[in-house]
Amino acid sequence: MLSVARSRLTPAIQLGFLSLNSLGLLFGLIYNHKTPDLYEENLHHKLGWVVTFILFSQFVVGLLKFCTHGKANTEADNDERVSFMPISTDDMDGYQQMHPDSVASMHRYSHDSGHGTEDDSRTSNSLTEAREEKDEDAQHYGHQMRDDCLDRGEGPRSLGFATADRALSWVYQLVPCQLMKMIDVFYDAVDVCILVIGFVLILSGFITYAGIFKGNNVFNGLAHSIKGGIFFWYGLLTLGRWMGCFAEYGWAWNVRPPVGMVSSRKARVPSAEFVESFVIFLYGSTNVFLEHLAAWGDAWTAQDLEHVSISVMFLGGGLCGMLVESRKVRDLLNTSLARWNASQDQYPFKEQWTPPKTYSFSMNPIPGLIILLLGLMMSSHHQHSMVSTMVHKQWGSLFVGFALARAVTYILIYLSPPSSYLPSRPPSEIISSFCLISGGLIFIASNKDTVAAMERYDLNAMFVFTVTMGWTAFLMAWQIIVLAIKGWAVRKRQLGTRIARGTLA
Repeated sequence: MLSVARSRLTPAIQLGFLSLNSLGLLFGLIYNHKTPDLYEENLHHKLGWVVTFILFSQFVVGLLKFCTHGKANTEADNDERVSFMPISTDDMDGYQQMHPDSVASMHRYSHDSGHGTEDDSRTSNSLTEAREEKDEDAQHYGHQMRDDCLDRGEGPRSLGFATADRALSWVYQLVPCQLMKMIDVFYDAVDVCILVIGFVLILSGFITYAGIFKGNNVFNGLAHSIKGGIFFWYGLLTLGRWMGCFAEYGWAWNVRPPVGMVSSRKARVPSAEFVESFVIFLYGSTNVFLEHLAAWGDAWTAQDLEHVSISVMFLGGGLCGMLVESRKVRDLLNTSLARWNASQDQYPFKEQWTPPKTYSFSMNPIPGLIILLLGLMMSSHHQHSMVSTMVHKQWGSLFVGFALARAVTYILIYLSPPSSYLPSRPPSEIISSFCLISGGLIFIASNKDTVAAMERYDLNAMFVFTVTMGWTAFLMAWQIIVLAIKGWAVRKRQLGTRIARGTLA
């Protein structure tokens, strides 16, 4: 979060993390050297080195960004900003002390034009020439102030050590702006992807430690891990929407800000319900061809057909949800009244042609309906053992809980549509996110190998349920804390920027 907020504390935090990671790598290498490889060709070992390299590269890139201090933006905009650079009184006094001749000449041109000893034409010419020369001097002053400003602080940062400052100055002169723009793209991409990569790394670590998903069981394990992971992240995003994330897109149960407050690109982003429907559609369209992958070449069973039917439901439901979200489709559905609306001047009660308030906000029940049906199906889905049936019933019931909580949200929104750009934070969405996060984790744990291990060690289904509830509550609290830290870091950076520019009241 500090990296996303562009906090100055980011390099120090990243350095501390890499130090702990290096210590873990050292212990891991010692352990691998002393013990045999119990899970040959496992993904976790290879992925761990890849992620370590990515994080180290991001740290180096972040340190370079810290040294150059926004060089990519500063040098590109200098020529455009020089005529409009705000100058404080203190800076003006300092400039007058350093360049008395230039300041004196500026005052001389102003005073020379005020004496009426010449005729009107000469006076007018003198005024014009004086103003032109004054403008030239002011522009020259602006250039000098810009150069002085860049030399004093808008270039490389100062660390307080002469050797380090010289090294930073050398790096600042060496790195071109185009390279800095490419570095920014890489850095932002890592910020976006690192959470998902870390989740995959942790999950693969558990799989490797437990020694599961071997042989043909890998397909069942991948199916539960990928699908459960989707619902897990869906829950985290739902909690993020409640906290105010994506408010600039209108996803935080708020009014979408217009162009001017946000960029035109952000204003064109589709609604959250459209994205949910698209993910459901994509989920169904891909799983139609993957449900029989574990028994490829064998006869289709009734359970295979059940799974394919669920995928078809996701495909059709996602497509229906996207159509409901389409403004063009909704406009076409009003065609029967279009001709009357075109001649509404002939009819009284013009306010009755005003679009309802509900048109200004998306209320699409299709995503919640699809997950409700999935939960009902999985709650009664036949399994090979009682433990497996109970575990499936747990996450199915949690998905039903999500659908009911989302229905409560839409009822609240229908009764009182959002009227502010600020997040409305309906309380039912906290329950929605809790059900999705915990349901996704239990979904992952309901694979064949994990259930077999539970039966081998005489663990009942409530063990998974209680452990998952505890972890879900902790994860939600942690997410709220880190996003609050991000908000604090952004405000602190903005305050520092205002102080540096001298605009703080």
